[in-house]
Amino acid sequence: MTSALDFMLAARRSEMQGLQALSLTCALVVQVSRLVHALQRERGYSNFCLGGQAASHAQMLDALSQQAQEQERVVRTALGEMDLERGSSADKAQLYTRIAYALHVLDGLPALRQRVREASVSAAEATRHFSRLVAALLAVVFEAADTAVDPRVTRALVALFNFMQGKELAGQERATGVAGFMAGYFDAALQDRLRFLQDGQQRCFESFIEAADDASRADWDQLCTAELVEQIERLRQMAMRTTSDQRVQGELGDVWFDLTSARMDTMKQIEDQLADSLQQLCAQQTRKAKADLDNQRRLLRQLDQLDRDAGQGAPRLYNVQATDLQALPGEAPGGQVNRSLLDALHEQTQRLQQLQDELEQARETLNERKLVERAKGLLMSQHGLNEEQAYRTLQNAAMERGQRLADVARTLLNHSDQRKPL
Repeated sequence: MTSALDFMLAARRSEMQGLQALSLTCALVVQVSRLVHALQRERGYSNFCLGGQAASHAQMLDALSQQAQEQERVVRTALGEMDLERGSSADKAQLYTRIAYALHVLDGLPALRQRVREASVSAAEATRHFSRLVAALLAVVFEAADTAVDPRVTRALVALFNFMQGKELAGQERATGVAGFMAGYFDAALQDRLRFLQDGQQRCFESFIEAADDASRADWDQLCTAELVEQIERLRQMAMRTTSDQRVQGELGDVWFDLTSARMDTMKQIEDQLADSLQQLCAQQTRKAKADLDNQRRLLRQLDQLDRDAGQGAPRLYNVQATDLQALPGEAPGGQVNRSLLDALHEQTQRLQQLQDELEQARETLNERKLVERAKGLLMSQHGLNEEQAYRTLQNAAMERGQRLADVARTLLNHSDQRKPL
């Protein structure tokens, strides 16, 4: 007959299996991050070719496309090795949905590349297609962080996701800047776009700093004080001063691209360090969980044997009314084995509760992001706004009320729910 010991060990095995599955997910995230970077580089040179500089950048574009294709094959191979039958569970539903969408968008990439070579697509449209694909891949990373079962790994995933998101916005800013400088000036729409992308980067990197380890924060601080960042800032200010009557030389597009690319390359180094740390942490936590499982298995077997030798039978741990895991009132005093088992169960219960509390705290950034995204979607659907306009609406409301963006989003969503008919 199944005993309390069996269920205590089963609980430990469940933790172990969760960490093993998480290790596979983290390995996938690392490969996805590399694919995102390859696509960001390909997008940058696609813009140059579509902007009239195909002769000088076509060879580099072909090389970058080849690198992205090779990394795509790595990601698809990793996805093909996932056990979708045994690994499927309710908490994976959203992750698998995101992966399915990302694969669907990836399937359209060869056609986009062909249109870029034929110059049958505008730079702006190509950027939108590349950015939609990158967004789909980032959504996979987001859901991976949201399904993590270990608080330390969750924080590492949150740091990596926010850094990747900030880097993607930096890539979009690079593309927007190239378009404006090559045209000779930035109209109101391009200037608004630049401000939106810069604000988004700030929010992402602030969230990254909150979740990152000390080494990653130090590397980021070093980049922020680098001379190339100061040069980029001067070009940003220049872009905001341009008008159709006050133009700049188109060659500044090359300068802007080189500076922002150098910044993104440095960011890629930090991103790689975050990814490496994530995998090391997954391996470390898995080894620790395995050691804990082995130790508990030996301990509980020893206690069980002592109990059997004493002829007392299986101990009663607690009844359904008990909340403090104490022995039953009529239980014989002095049962050292019973007390040891109760202590072990009590310790495991406290540890799991502490892990859950830490996990909820680590997911706070993710939950707030969900609120903001839902609120933006609501504004876009109800008022016909685009993403930038919806975000500006939330941002202005937060500034007027002196509230956090997530609090404004929560209020908006609650108000919308209350107005729905029963």
